[in-house]
Amino acid sequence: MPLAEAQKFVAQVQTEARELAYRAVHEMQSNLENLKIKLTRGSLLLASGKPLPDLEKILASHALIHTADGELFREAIVHGCTRCGLKMESVKERALLEDAGTSLHFKPAELMRKITELGKPLGPPWSQDEKFAALAAWLALSGIHS
Repeated sequence: MPLAEAQKFVAQVQTEARELAYRAVHEMQSNLENLKIKLTRGSLLLASGKPLPDLEKILASHALIHTADGELFREAIVHGCTRCGLKMESVKERALLEDAGTSLHFKPAELMRKITELGKPLGPPWSQDEKFAALAAWLALSGIHS
């Protein structure tokens, strides 16, 4: 499609993604409120890559299309959480262990042992993705990371 049409299409997808994220977070907040739990914080792991180029360059690269897709949905999640009044914490994945270790007063290896232990009762999958998500949540709940 022509570039102007592609820009309009991406803007529409962004609007829809933001609305879906908002509805999902709002529904989760409502469900938790029914359990007398107040959801006040969110955390998101960020990609460690470079900023994206303009849309024309993104569309010329299959790899950049996938990268941009991920960025679009991360931004939608942040938008949905913020719209629901959550205090958002963001940390780049490559900095997570070091930042969390400093903020939570653990050495990175000790922190990974604790996170690994945390997942044992849950069973698989408890891969690096789940461990890092749990660690990012712990960091957000601690309220000491900015």
